[in-house]
Amino acid sequence: MKTSGNTILVTGGGTGIGEGLAHQFHQRGNTVIVAGRTRASLEAAIAGREGMHALVLDAADPESVGSAVETLGRDFPALNMLIHSAGIMSRDELATGTIDLALAQRIITTNLVGTLQVVEGLLPLLLSNPDPVICTVSSGLAFVPLPSAPTYSATKAAVHSYSLSLRQRLKGRAEVIEIAPPGVRTGLNPGQESIEAYMPLDEYIAETMANFAAQPT
Repeated sequence: MKTSGNTILVTGGGTGIGEGLAHQFHQRGNTVIVAGRTRASLEAAIAGREGMHALVLDAADPESVGSAVETLGRDFPALNMLIHSAGIMSRDELATGTIDLALAQRIITTNLVGTLQVVEGLLPLLLSNPDPVICTVSSGLAFVPLPSAPTYSATKAAVHSYSLSLRQRLKGRAEVIEIAPPGVRTGLNPGQESIEAYMPLDEYIAETMANFAAQPT
């Protein structure tokens, strides 16, 4: 993939890994749209950065996804790259000793169904432009699950599987890249920013950008 001259949508782009990648791609000469549920965090992410744009998008809501796809097609017809970083995690799945089914449903809807809705909704636009790239975000927990977060781990394993299928489907038409972060110091869970065993966010973003620049990606 090329690392400059793209028009890129980064979901979950108002905070954490999504925001870090959005800023780095913007610095490399790309038009970047950050999307997420909270307008305030999106506006903070793009503040003072010409060529960055904000788009309110709830990946778990089909109507929100449909509206965003329409807006992107109208305002950013050159969109050729997606980084789908939106996702949620909770350490309270087993707070009562059994699975909280309502919470599990929210995690599945956001992480798995949300990925499907955003990627599949944007495929026609992405494939209509040169050098299309789709980046999904799974997790190290897709491969070695965390027993205290079984639904989250399962959704990320499903995103990994979907990424493999998508890569095969789009072979020769688009590049499909799976980003699988380790534990990173972000706000994904309360207090996670200060866990010493986790990778500092700036180090993780630098490593990931170096991976993007490698050939083949």
